[in-house]
Amino acid sequence: LIIQRAGESSALEFTITRDIIRVPSVKLVSFEGGIGVIELSKFSNDTEKLFRGISTDLIKKDVKGIVLDMRNNPGGFLDVGVNIANEFIKSGMIVEERFKNGKITPFYADGKGKLTGIPIVVLVNPGSASAAEIVAGALKDNNRATLVGENTYGKGRVQEIEEMPDKSTLKITVAHWYTPSGQSISQGGIRPDILVKESATGEGDAQLLRAIATLKNLMK
Repeated sequence: LIIQRAGESSALEFTITRDIIRVPSVKLVSFEGGIGVIELSKFSNDTEKLFRGISTDLIKKDVKGIVLDMRNNPGGFLDVGVNIANEFIKSGMIVEERFKNGKITPFYADGKGKLTGIPIVVLVNPGSASAAEIVAGALKDNNRATLVGENTYGKGRVQEIEEMPDKSTLKITVAHWYTPSGQSISQGGIRPDILVKESATGEGDAQLLRAIATLKNLMK
C-alpha cells in the first residue's frame, strides 16, 4: 500500500498482511472505586468462559457494583444468554419460549450465580437485540438491575431454516421469546428504566456516566 500524505513530498510504502481479527466478546473496560464496567459485545462460544473469568477476578477485588454494557450487542446463542443472566439472578424465570403449536419452554435461574448479591446497572440501546434483550428483560423483570439508555431493537423471534425441493431455503419463525413479566420482546423491545439518549456530538459518554451515577446510588 503506497500512501501520499498531504504536505509531504515522498510516498510511504506499507506491506499489509490479510488476517482474521478476533475480538473477545466480553472485556473488563474499567475497575475503579469498587465499580466494574463490563462490555458484552455478543453471545458467542467464548462468552461464558470470558465472563466467568472476569467475574471471579472482580469478586477477588471485592467489587461493589457492576455496569453491564450491552449497547450494540446483536445477540447470539440463546443458552449463552440464559447462562449469563443466571449469573445475576438468584431465583425466578429468565425467559419463556412460546411456540406456534402451543408448546411453552421456560428457563429458570438455578441459584448458582456468583453475582446475585451485587448491584447491577445495564446499558442498552437500539443496537441491543436478541439474547441481549433476554438478559436485559430478565434482570429488569426480576428487579435485579436498573436499565439505562434507549429502547432495545425488539428481536425476540426464534427462526429455523427449511430447505425446499429446488435447493432454495426458507427462514420460518417458529417461536417468540417473552420476558418473565409476559412481555413479547418482538413487540417494542425492552424499555430502559432511565432514558438517556446518546450524545449528538459524540463527545463524552452520557449514557455510561449516568449508569455509573445510578449504580453509586444503588450501592448506598
